[in-house]
Amino acid sequence: MNPAVEPSDKELVELRIPSRPEWVALARLAAATVANRLHFSIEEIEDVKLAVAEACTAVIQHDGHGEFIDLTCEALSDLLRIRVRDSGRHGLQRAEAPNMNFDEARIAGLGVFLIRTLMDEVSYDVSPQMGTDLLMVKRLTSPTDH
Repeated sequence: MNPAVEPSDKELVELRIPSRPEWVALARLAAATVANRLHFSIEEIEDVKLAVAEACTAVIQHDGHGEFIDLTCEALSDLLRIRVRDSGRHGLQRAEAPNMNFDEARIAGLGVFLIRTLMDEVSYDVSPQMGTDLLMVKRLTSPTDH
C-alpha cells in the first residue's frame, strides 16, 4: 500500500474553533476526516461525527461562555481518540454523571447519554476553574474489515 495514504502508528490533528454553534460543522468534518483515514465504515464515521457534534453542542450550551473549543483527534493503528475541551467557567452539568440511566439522561439532557451510545469509551472532567474536558474513544472493529 502507498505509505502516503495509510496513517502512521500515530497521527494527531488539533483544531481550535470559536465556541459558537456555527463552527460545530468544522469540528465534525475534522473528526470525520481522521476517522476516514483509519478506514472506519461509513456508519462508524457518522457515529463519530454525531458524537463530536453532541460534545461541542453540550459544551457550548452548558459552558460558562468559553471563547474557544479545542478539538484533538488522535489516530492510532486501532482506534480514534477525540478530546473536546473548553476553558469556560462552568462546564457540562454534573447531573450528566458517567453511570446515569435513561431517565436521568432525559432530565440532564441526552448529550452525554448519546455520546456513550455512539462511542466505545467516554470520560469527562468538569472543573469550575478549568472548564470541560471530554474524551471519547472509537475502536476499529477489525482493521482488515474496512
